[in-house]
Amino acid sequence: MSPTKHGVAVDQPHRIELSIGGMTCASCAARIEKKLNKLDGVDASVNYATEKAHVTYSGSLDPAVLIATVEATGYTAAVPSPPRDADQPGATAPAADEADSLRSRLLICSILTVPVIAMSMIPALQFTNWQWLALTLASPVVVWGALPFHRAAWTNARHRAATMDTLISLGVGAAYLWSLWALFVGHAGMPGMRMPFTLLPQSDSGTEHIYLEVAAAVTVFILAGRYFEARAKTRSGAALRALLQMGAKDVAVLREGVEIRIPTAQLSVGDVFVVRPGEKIATDGIVVEGTSAVDASMLTGESVPVEVHPGDDVTGATVNAGGRLLVRASRIGADTQLAQMARLVEEAQNGKASVQRLADRVSGIFVPIVLALSAVTLAAWLGTGHSATVAFTAAVAVLIIACPCALGLATPTALMVGTGRGAQLGILIKGPQVLESTRRVDTIVLDKTGTVTTGHMGLIAVNPRAGENSDEVLTLAGAIENGSQHPIATAIATAASAGGSLPPVQDFLTHNGQGVSGVVDSHAVIVGTLRWLTEDWALTAPDDLIAIAEDAQSQGRTPVWVAWDGEMRGVITVADTVKDTSAQAIEQFRELGLRPILLTGDNRRAALAVAAQVGINPDDVISEVLPADKVNAVKTLQSQGCTVAMVGDGVNDAAALVQADLGLAMGTGTDVAIEASDLTLVRGDLRTAADAIRLSRSTLKTIKGNLFWAFAYNVAALPLAALGLLNPLIAGAAMAFSSVFVVSNSLRLRRFASIASSPTAAGVPDTSKSTPV
Repeated sequence: MSPTKHGVAVDQPHRIELSIGGMTCASCAARIEKKLNKLDGVDASVNYATEKAHVTYSGSLDPAVLIATVEATGYTAAVPSPPRDADQPGATAPAADEADSLRSRLLICSILTVPVIAMSMIPALQFTNWQWLALTLASPVVVWGALPFHRAAWTNARHRAATMDTLISLGVGAAYLWSLWALFVGHAGMPGMRMPFTLLPQSDSGTEHIYLEVAAAVTVFILAGRYFEARAKTRSGAALRALLQMGAKDVAVLREGVEIRIPTAQLSVGDVFVVRPGEKIATDGIVVEGTSAVDASMLTGESVPVEVHPGDDVTGATVNAGGRLLVRASRIGADTQLAQMARLVEEAQNGKASVQRLADRVSGIFVPIVLALSAVTLAAWLGTGHSATVAFTAAVAVLIIACPCALGLATPTALMVGTGRGAQLGILIKGPQVLESTRRVDTIVLDKTGTVTTGHMGLIAVNPRAGENSDEVLTLAGAIENGSQHPIATAIATAASAGGSLPPVQDFLTHNGQGVSGVVDSHAVIVGTLRWLTEDWALTAPDDLIAIAEDAQSQGRTPVWVAWDGEMRGVITVADTVKDTSAQAIEQFRELGLRPILLTGDNRRAALAVAAQVGINPDDVISEVLPADKVNAVKTLQSQGCTVAMVGDGVNDAAALVQADLGLAMGTGTDVAIEASDLTLVRGDLRTAADAIRLSRSTLKTIKGNLFWAFAYNVAALPLAALGLLNPLIAGAAMAFSSVFVVSNSLRLRRFASIASSPTAAGVPDTSKSTPV
């Protein structure tokens, strides 16, 4: 049932993705987008590089109307079929199929065109009647080789539209038809005809001049540009396809104690499956039996395997590098982390930055302007008394040089490569608008717990009373604390158990958060707060231990008192631990021109202690902030003129992540925080935040560089062509080069290197390498 507002049913908008076929340039995408957006209740975005349309429409509209609208515009549309496994027949990318077809056409046309160009450019090769051999070789190139352009131009003409194919078809066709007229009607077909090659048209040339080499060479150049463009599309989308193909294909499920191997798609939540050493984990789950090391490098970029034990979460598509594991499936299909990553990457690639929308608008009106400019050029040259050859050459050069391919490819290819590379490094960019935000950010607010620190208590020091043994103090305290679920107790018990098994405990009791007590090795052991031990147990604390405890508290740490047999025996200090990479991350933020600010609900002393360790100035510490006030802290910075990025991981950070100009969520945090963010960092390494900003800025820089080249190229080349300073053959080569240049420039992002190269993997902090607070 539709939700209601004031008693009136409200139709919820629906979303659909369509695969678009037949697009050849950005102006095609602009035409389809314009037609779809004319429908009532439709908001469409068409991406030329990914060949997809993302449409939001009201519930009353039939999706078949969308497909029919696209088809009426002269293109094909269909709902994409589910991706097939890489090992299934025909499971290749559409761009790869297109590249194979173009390669065959390109090779045949190149073989036929080379002799035509050679004879036309080198008078010594122009034997008697050479022009008829040139016609024989060039005709298949112009008719069959350029057939995709002619077909698309005719389809567009039937719909009273013009695209890049119109320009190519007109240019190639005009050059070929002029040559036919010169050969059969003019003097170019006479035996012994010679034609010198010049880069500029000659005013005294007439009907003895033919343009077969132009028609054939431009066709080959454009085919070459399309071929390299298709190959680049395949390479730029490779990261996403690799992500989708990472998962295990089948899995050994335990059914009534018997292993049954089934396809992963048949797994259900709650199924227990077996993961042997070297196998991929089939889906997200919880370890129920076994201990092993898991290699998550393909998802997080981490090179160090993570130790997992019963109760630990594991992620689908990671590799079991150690012992045998039994895992209970917790998330399957589209709910898994791998599927969510792929979805975020694809949505980012299909989106449009504001700069791309400008390019789309320009390319949408560019072709009609070029056609008019070509006609004006022809008329101007003829009107000033120049020969028809000169006028024709200039007009054809205008048609060929002006194709706006590079404009349409400038943003999508960079986005595809940048977001794909980010996914490989554990950085998920949610959309192209995020790139604009990273350029402006000058302040980065860091939540303390779980972001700068591990969020887990760790043992800092064991301080025995004079005459006592520190190992005994830790062992007895650890044995008692092992029965408690408190984070402080867990830290002490974990540290104590590292030295061996803990002795059994009798008469274990917890005391309302004050401490625990029990009997260990015939000792009556009490572990807890100083006030509880002195007031409830009437014990006396030695002065030296009191001084140690007060010093620990001044640094934001927690002292835990240990007593047995009626006497205070020592103080154990625990604290949340700073990640060993946090200081490096702060330094990298400064290098990026960002001012780091620490935000925490902890007391001032604890916050300053963390800030001192990671290199944050005391003036840039905001402490004792309630969860609800984190948003106000971000607003205050924004009111001071700061453009704020926020890094957090908890539910209480979600609102602040939304309020910030750029929200970055640690992937080790909660789903709420991740949903609220603009960038998701799969790893718990703060240095990845610096990598994310660097990658986003590099991607935006590449987009702007591409657009500058595409705009500058057309602005500079069109006047040259109109003034007769460009041979159509050179114009065709230059146009094809511009598209290849833009795509190749985007592919440089594949070489983006992460600074975060070591420590811990996602979700499992390595406290042994952390620095105590």
